[in-house]
Amino acid sequence: MRARTVALILAVVLVFYLLLVGQFAVAFIRDGRPAFVALGIGVAVFPLVGAWVLVREIGFGLATQRLARRLEGEGALPVRPPRTDGADPVADRTADRSAADAEFTRWRDQVQECPEDWRAWFRLGLAYDDARDRPRARASMRRAIALARSDPDASGLTPRAQRRAGGPRPPGTAR
Repeated sequence: MRARTVALILAVVLVFYLLLVGQFAVAFIRDGRPAFVALGIGVAVFPLVGAWVLVREIGFGLATQRLARRLEGEGALPVRPPRTDGADPVADRTADRSAADAEFTRWRDQVQECPEDWRAWFRLGLAYDDARDRPRARASMRRAIALARSDPDASGLTPRAQRRAGGPRPPGTAR
């Protein structure tokens, strides 16, 4: 199954769960007794936080996908090290890691040379991902997204999407 399909299925399951928990929260609040109202308010926080996380993660995925397409269209998307079949996990991890380390140095140096280039940060994020360092990969991708949003020509975002993402606004408009 493709990652997008899995993410969609998980999002649907999460929405169902959030609706179910939300119903419990409403039922507790409607009870009227102070303890149940307090419990209902506490339970209501979970669906709100869950919805916020879901929207944020989907937005992150769409933004990285948009930047990947842009980079691919420019012919600047790096060729990633091949994934192995998993027959020998120790050897596979070593082979993947050494290939990823070689590419990582290249992209890290590019970020140091051009720290305001979203393309460099995006490629560094891919290198971190290939090295299986997900927290740094996501941080690099977030930096790439932020830099691309500040450059309307590079982001591929509509003006409305840029405003919603906290990007540039016309002069004289309030946030």
